[in-house]
Amino acid sequence: MPLRSVRERNLATGGLSSGALNANCTSSKRSQVFTVIVSKCRISLMHVVRATPIAQRMTEEQEVFLKHIQKKGLKRTSQRDLILDIFLRTEAHLSSEDLYRLVRQEDSSIGQTTVYRTLKLLAEAGLAREVRFGDGVTHYEHNYKHQHHDHMICSECGRIIEFFSAELEAIQDAMAAKHRFHVTQHLLRIIGVCAECRRAMKDLAKADSADPRVRAKQATARAR
Repeated sequence: MPLRSVRERNLATGGLSSGALNANCTSSKRSQVFTVIVSKCRISLMHVVRATPIAQRMTEEQEVFLKHIQKKGLKRTSQRDLILDIFLRTEAHLSSEDLYRLVRQEDSSIGQTTVYRTLKLLAEAGLAREVRFGDGVTHYEHNYKHQHHDHMICSECGRIIEFFSAELEAIQDAMAAKHRFHVTQHLLRIIGVCAECRRAMKDLAKADSADPRVRAKQATARAR
């Protein structure tokens, strides 16, 4: 090949051989593929990052509570958020002392006064409802979007049984209408002994009657 042609070829290719050119082309293609993959990964990561706040959105109860405290000129705090969260997680009739003990297990810096005041705010916001079971203590239960119900209370063990009766509700409405009485709320408490306690009492009575000393005492009492 003429020297001039070789020089022109070298100038056009930058002085690289055909093997080097092929290697460069392959490397260039790999670089393009890598760039595309990285770009796709970045897009996927952006989707993940953008989707994360959706999972962190406030629950409906949290939104209700936030609107209520804002109306009262109060601020949202981590302590109030924790108290609300623990209350909503607990399916029980809690007193302020009960809730305080649960809160202290997760954050010992929260005082009893803060728990009490927050419970009052929850009741005002319609998230909690005050209930009394005749023990001199105010208890709180879930109220937001919960069906009305009444309670049976065991006088032996303190067990609380929730129930709903359409028949009782109808009787209540009929009595109110008969007396032209406007009902704003009603609380029905039935005091008695639960099935478990009655069973335990029967078992204890059987055990006592089987004891000869008990039978002797009973016989002596009858003789008198």
